[in-house]
Amino acid sequence: MSTVLALEGRRAGDITLRFVKQREGYRLNRLYRGQAYATNVLSFPYPGEPRVNGDLVFCTAVIAREARAQGKKRLAHYAHLVVHGLLHLLGYDHEQGEAEALHMEQRERQIMMMLGFPNPYADEDE
Repeated sequence: MSTVLALEGRRAGDITLRFVKQREGYRLNRLYRGQAYATNVLSFPYPGEPRVNGDLVFCTAVIAREARAQGKKRLAHYAHLVVHGLLHLLGYDHEQGEAEALHMEQRERQIMMMLGFPNPYADEDE
């Protein structure tokens, strides 16, 4: 995490990583995003400039299922979701239009490559 934050010119404050089962992931996604399904990662940023503060909640069953379906190593998929979640804590938001989504995905590709992981969007880029 510190590498990602350093690349973005930020420092960690209090960041909690929480790993939940599908039922809890469903409940949190429904409660906070109004979506009736469990998603891979949820990000909850908290104020605290200049440091980055927030919670990242990972749904282990969804992540395992996605890794299998996408033919990815689970470690690489988790690494990508940590990067993705941290970028959300930093203010990136792929749901704010196509330009922002492309900007966020490009940053994820760059960071993953710097960390020694493959492009998480390789299937979509082909």
